[in-house]
Amino acid sequence: MDPSLRKIIDKYDPAAPLAEAWTAPASWYVDPRVLELERQTVFAYSWQAVGRVEQVQKAGQYITWDLAGEPLVVVRGNDNVLRGFFNVCRHHAAAVVTESSSEAGHFKCPYHGWTYSLEGALKSTPDFSGVRNFDPASVSLAPVETAIWENWVFVKLEAGGPSLEEFLSDELSQRFRPLELRNLHWFERRVYGLECNWKVFVDNYLDGGYHVPHLHKALNSVLDYGEYTIENGGRFCLQSSRVVSGKGDPEAGAVRTGDRAFYYWIYPNFMINLYEGVMDTNLVMPRGVNRTEVMFDFYFAGNSEQARNLRSVQVAERIQDEDAAICQSVQRGLASRSYAAGRLSVRREAGEHLFHKLLHADLQGG
Repeated sequence: MDPSLRKIIDKYDPAAPLAEAWTAPASWYVDPRVLELERQTVFAYSWQAVGRVEQVQKAGQYITWDLAGEPLVVVRGNDNVLRGFFNVCRHHAAAVVTESSSEAGHFKCPYHGWTYSLEGALKSTPDFSGVRNFDPASVSLAPVETAIWENWVFVKLEAGGPSLEEFLSDELSQRFRPLELRNLHWFERRVYGLECNWKVFVDNYLDGGYHVPHLHKALNSVLDYGEYTIENGGRFCLQSSRVVSGKGDPEAGAVRTGDRAFYYWIYPNFMINLYEGVMDTNLVMPRGVNRTEVMFDFYFAGNSEQARNLRSVQVAERIQDEDAAICQSVQRGLASRSYAAGRLSVRREAGEHLFHKLLHADLQGG
């Protein structure tokens, strides 16, 4: 590692207890070298959500994805096995698959017509006679590890390390089993572009509701801020609050119901937000050192009404607009010569502390 980059990483002290801890240094959010190191470590060695199981239920169904600059395709093979590959032709590196999702009997590169089976094997190389010392079996599509958890398909770029089950932990899986997420059905996706580092959005999510009374007046009116809880696992954080019904903002109150709200974060960039009959997921992807894309997928119970679902999405979108504005304000402040790092609330910011420690471990390992 570049010594100056090593110095930036080592500015953070992961051994400091929460009561004495500082946030990750501002340089982690503004230095392009840190983002590149994150691509090579955080996003290469963690399990990443790339799609929904329902998208690849049948043989031939596939989805494509850009994971921190790496083009991928996940497909259900003719043998019914789910596989992931780098979406890179082994001839001259063009994308083999160009649609975001569809169904196919094989994959044919649009550049020179090299054709691959759904299992990744090279099957056809037009006008390639006379080429010596060429073994088609050696240039199959390069695989990536692929697995399923609950409603989602996950991949991992680098082979080895923990399985998806080990990465998520039994503790997290046991919490989700009683929730019966499969009874919730995907409704729509909305994508938001933010002018901030991806970690700014995650920090904001993990501040234990600290910003909610000040920034999200409507949401705050239906949550019990005083009883808001934060629990950390190995690679996840659960924030939860009792839902206050019958008062507060009428629009939020109409679509945020039930006994409790649950906000799960899974390292490094996947969030699952649950209310009664309502779920949305947030997937946070870096698109530049100060550019982030956040994908919201909305799910509802099968018996819910479309009009109510749309009102729920509108409430979520209003909250997202408030978050986007503050995250962009934070990014500007992080670039200021007046700021280096900040302290953390013991009562509220344990999740953010966990995030920074996990980041440091990955970055230092790189």
